[in-house]
Amino acid sequence: MDNCPNYLHMTESFKLAPLEIEEFSLQNGLRVILNRDMAVPVVAIAVYYDVGSRNEPPGKTGFAHLFEHMMFQGSANVPKAGHFQYIMKAGGTMNGTTSSERTNYFEALPANQLPLGLWLESDRMRSLAVTQENLDNQREAVKEEKRLRYDNQPYGQIFDLINQMIYKNFANSHSTIGSMEDLDDASVEDVKDFFQTYYAPNNAVLVISGAFETDTAKQLVETYFGDIPAQPLPKELDVTEPDEVADNYREWEDKLAPFPAFLVGWKIPKRRTPESNALYLAGKLLYDGDSSRLYQRLVKGEESVIQLFGFTDERRGPSSIFIGAIPKPDKDLSRIRETIMHEIRDIASVGPTPEEMQKLHNQLINDAVRMRQSSMSRAQQIAEFALFDGDPSLINRELDELLSVTPDAIRAAVDKFLNTENRALLDIVPAGVG
Repeated sequence: MDNCPNYLHMTESFKLAPLEIEEFSLQNGLRVILNRDMAVPVVAIAVYYDVGSRNEPPGKTGFAHLFEHMMFQGSANVPKAGHFQYIMKAGGTMNGTTSSERTNYFEALPANQLPLGLWLESDRMRSLAVTQENLDNQREAVKEEKRLRYDNQPYGQIFDLINQMIYKNFANSHSTIGSMEDLDDASVEDVKDFFQTYYAPNNAVLVISGAFETDTAKQLVETYFGDIPAQPLPKELDVTEPDEVADNYREWEDKLAPFPAFLVGWKIPKRRTPESNALYLAGKLLYDGDSSRLYQRLVKGEESVIQLFGFTDERRGPSSIFIGAIPKPDKDLSRIRETIMHEIRDIASVGPTPEEMQKLHNQLINDAVRMRQSSMSRAQQIAEFALFDGDPSLINRELDELLSVTPDAIRAAVDKFLNTENRALLDIVPAGVG
């Protein structure tokens, strides 16, 4: 008799057709990946620079995020804010983001506007307008963003605080938004040095995904990017960490918080290791969606929390998992935390159930199918695999790798990394409630 769980039968027979991936490099070191898909007359461009907050030394925090703003301030042939205007008038959308790991810029355009998108990205890669006026303007814009998103939001600073408790290495622990004092001290020369060091073709990945002719796309990339000079690569970064978290407990008074809250954080291995894959799936079982264990226990069952949140922060170096909650006013925080640890201990002891594994596999398949339907989602995932892992074709293997993670692998990883006293607990208390 076949004792193989039903979910294995279903997922073993499910295969996605591989995406078309072609990779090449220009002489200046720019890595280019093409993903041709003619289903919809849309093309997405993603440029990922290998610079994030982790590259900032003490005294220079916030530079990576500042540059996300600076990159929209004009270049040799594009006026200030012109990048936005050109893209939107062409019927496209665009944005940029900064993380600990990278800074990215991306556009989605009608397919016939590919030359416009590539020209805009190449012009600011070669000739960003680094002026005192632009620096002053964007420094103030970052300060305003910090006030709106962090300083003047209830619970707005808790993820920065928990990172300081989890990580001991400054490269990992400091915030992406950075220090306003550091930004105030930044000179035009500092900004020019940062641009020359990190915003070079040999420190970037360019991905084009969607409807295009391959030979035409290659010619356009060579035309617009081929003569941008390479720069000496930044020195290798040390992001190593001891196993122990930096701080097990901290109480923090939040003057804007209406209710107490807490956040628990664990240090876990770097992305795309077998253990980190297992922990990513464990996170989905614990806190991802209405059917997750903690949502069912704390929100639907005990009705003890106003909000439940969890997140797996995958990095190229040591990474982390957070779980937190805002309890209802009359509920005991310690009991809620014990419920969280009870579910962790249960997974660490007996592992996920077959029903949970089936649900998990359904979620993974659904997510993979949805990702492939968007040229922008494909472009960003391909760029991430290329920059972080050196292999854009991982987009064709990631689903199979995650589906192959066994219940026992999840159990063992949870037992090793989450079912432990080696964790950081941040207690958030409203003003005057120590």
